[in-house]
Amino acid sequence: MTRRMIAPLIFGIVGVAILVALGTWQVRRLTWKTAILAEIDARLAAAPVEVPPQPTREADQYLRVHAAGTLGPGELHVYTSVESRGVGYRVIAPMTLADGRRLLLDRGFVPIGEKDAARATGPIAVTGSLAWPQETDSFTSPPDRAKNIWFARDVPLMAAALDTLPVMIVVAESDAPDAPMPLPVTVNIPNDHLQYAITWFLLAVVWTLMTGYLLYRIKRRID
Repeated sequence: MTRRMIAPLIFGIVGVAILVALGTWQVRRLTWKTAILAEIDARLAAAPVEVPPQPTREADQYLRVHAAGTLGPGELHVYTSVESRGVGYRVIAPMTLADGRRLLLDRGFVPIGEKDAARATGPIAVTGSLAWPQETDSFTSPPDRAKNIWFARDVPLMAAALDTLPVMIVVAESDAPDAPMPLPVTVNIPNDHLQYAITWFLLAVVWTLMTGYLLYRIKRRID
């Protein structure tokens, strides 16, 4: 091997090593993400339990629960849209459990024309999932409190507005006769790591072939 071939060879080896490392990292991410999604699916499919004494996002996200209590007055309306139903609002209301705790209840969807329709309060029983939606960022508009229009489910801010704990139950089933259409928790977490891994490994193969071809061309010119 001549000196003219050493630099391309090193460049090729380093490039292949980097691409293989990236592909391997994506495989590890795939294993991690698959385990997370499996755990979430198991939680959403599990039999409902009582609301834990001190639920937290870290320990109880997506936990299926059954809760009975009293639906209070005062709704917050989150602007949204639902496929086949068009634009409307999520109805967020305060619910007081038998032990006195007040939680946020995401009751579901109403069409835009029913935003301010009268909805009964009082005893209610629901089945749903605990959730702490992450829907706000630096581009999210602040709520229009005068018109009672929110643009994201901001659990801490809504809890302060309705004097509840920063805990939300997203309803899947309700015994209220005039309940909004439930929008149960669905998880749309992308899991494209296999695709990314294959891409990096294919690039490593291409890099290897290109390096081999370059070395072949250099050798031919020397010969």
